[in-house]
Amino acid sequence: MEVDPGPALRYPAGSLVLVAGLPGAGKSTLLNRLYGLRGDETAPVRAGDVRVIDSRQSRNWWARFLGPLPVRLRTPLVHATHVWRIGRAILAGHGVVAHTRGTWPHILHCFDWLARRRGGRLHLVLIDVDPETARAGQVARGRVVTSVTWARHCRRWSPLIARARGGGPLPPAAGVTVLDRDAADKLQAIRFT
Repeated sequence: MEVDPGPALRYPAGSLVLVAGLPGAGKSTLLNRLYGLRGDETAPVRAGDVRVIDSRQSRNWWARFLGPLPVRLRTPLVHATHVWRIGRAILAGHGVVAHTRGTWPHILHCFDWLARRRGGRLHLVLIDVDPETARAGQVARGRVVTSVTWARHCRRWSPLIARARGGGPLPPAAGVTVLDRDAADKLQAIRFT
């Protein structure tokens, strides 16, 4: 585990890199800065042979059809589309950098299985900010998750980040990098070699 990787993170070609953290921790902000995303994309973005996949892309795609649908009904469609897009990019043999909640072990195991089938591995980049900072990030972006959903995220995130910071294994990830806000702000690239 690395805590401060310096200006760049490096992974083998064909890897799946999942950027995880509490809602509002800065996952999309990091992808925006590293890959020039604007937030209005409706499909994964190409960066050479790498596919950059943010859940906003699926949300924006569905918004054209499901505008008036309540969030609780729209959210499962958005998440299913997001997971499907990541899986499709892995199976196509691309390196993938994707935004994820990172707290669903069954999804992580599925992604790792797909990556291994294509000769790659799953790597996690965990953005660790305190819950108050993450909640403020939600307010700043204008999309605050419900109290019930927020409590569930915090319950799942706390043991995950504690294990990562303690150097414990986080199966099925081949590697884990923990970034605090300062380290995330210093990061200049995610490279595949």
